[in-house]
Amino acid sequence: MGYVVVDDVSLGPAIGGVRMAPSVTVAEVARLARAMTLKNAAALLPHGGGKAGIRTPDGLDPADRERVIRAFAQGIGNLDQYIPGPDMGTNEIAMAWIRDEIGRSVGLPAVLGGIPLDEIGATGYGLAVCAEELAAAGRLELSGARVAIQGFGAVGRHAARFLAERGAHVVAVSDTSATVYHPDGLDVESIVAFKGEHRLVGYPEAKILDRDALLTLDCDVLVPAAQPDVLDEGNADAVRASIVLPGANIAATDIAEARLHARGVLCVPDFIANAGGVICAAVEYRGGSRGQAFTEIAERIRDNTAELLDRIAAGGVPPRTAATEMARARIDLARRLRRRF
Repeated sequence: MGYVVVDDVSLGPAIGGVRMAPSVTVAEVARLARAMTLKNAAALLPHGGGKAGIRTPDGLDPADRERVIRAFAQGIGNLDQYIPGPDMGTNEIAMAWIRDEIGRSVGLPAVLGGIPLDEIGATGYGLAVCAEELAAAGRLELSGARVAIQGFGAVGRHAARFLAERGAHVVAVSDTSATVYHPDGLDVESIVAFKGEHRLVGYPEAKILDRDALLTLDCDVLVPAAQPDVLDEGNADAVRASIVLPGANIAATDIAEARLHARGVLCVPDFIANAGGVICAAVEYRGGSRGQAFTEIAERIRDNTAELLDRIAAGGVPPRTAATEMARARIDLARRLRRRF
């Protein structure tokens, strides 16, 4: 079963990923589509927000996977205000199949003129840029910062690399099998290579913990880069990080964000922190290069993070309130510029 939600097109045609998982629901897709509206608006992209989901069983063989994705593409062919991109469970090959069917998608393989955002680590790069701006504002000492990353897939592994390049110590990473932890820092390249062939539960050079233990480890920066709503009212009070940088969309519930804010934990809203992927997609859509994508990711995420911190300080409001006000102001202006007669 497949779902598409086009949330808003005030700024232009909606860009949003196609999520493929056994648990995907229309309610989840609707929340993600709203997050994409805010993300694209906050990043000053000429695009609205949309999202798609395909609910499939685990273990789909490659041939059936291609048939499902192509059939889904045929079903959304007339939704010309929605531009699909990769998301959890899909990749640049899936986007190539979709473009082959309906003539539009982003996150394509390089051979088709695309910028494969998961391959280059666009979202992970944006997270590292956000962390750099927090450091510039005095909210974080990035050199030596202890980082824990939940989810070691396309976003998490690149976030680990880019943060390590900036002097951070990645002390824990997790996948669905386990958390791998070393208080002095993990060898990021070693664990990336291991993860390419194995589940983390078998990693030999660090302590193995329960997969959910990562969320409450003692660290400076927590990067939830897996499923939605992993931070909730049941665990928010146990988070020991001082900064939360969501690599996943809607990684924290509203209650969790409120509790983190009350405790003085800065939870950067997902649509500010992890906008690197959609910024890259927008550059590709207009025919830009990989280099232009990295430049725009850095510029836009730095500017948005700085503005977010200024709004929080000036208004005394929680981060999500400040970020939503930023995005909504841009959407409202765009609506006033549209034809009304």
